Amino acid sequence: MTRELLSGFPVVIELPIQWGEMDAYGHVNNTVFFRFFESARIAFLDRCGFLAAHGELEVGAILHSTACRFRRPLFYPDTISVGARASEVLTDRFIMEYKIVSHSQDEVVAEGTGTVVSFDYNTRSKTDLPEMVREGLARLR
Repeated sequence: MTRELLSGFPVVIELPIQWGEMDAYGHVNNTVFFRFFESARIAFLDRCGFLAAHGELEVGAILHSTACRFRRPLFYPDTISVGARASEVLTDRFIMEYKIVSHSQDEVVAEGTGTVVSFDYNTRSKTDLPEMVREGLARLR
């Protein structure tokens, strides 16, 4: 079922829920979901070539904004799968979508979005997506 729930997400990672991620209410704290998104985003940036672009061109990814729709609480012990994909590619940025699926609940527990902007570390300003990243994004769509 997890595979079906993450259909259309070219990058999927698995993460164990840690005891220390829970809060006083006995469920995973809402801030931790953004770390789950971050882990999936970094895996996605690696697969589309953005991490290599930073090393080669000094052009990297900057997170412009992010949001989360919490659907169900998460608890320890559990394992989650987090899917990441680019839903829209523009000249200097792309929109990411995330989906988190609980293995024990076999349900979507959260969905999110993020805007990733291409940033030139030499000029300290946004810039067009490097061609190698555009090609990587196209392969992942």
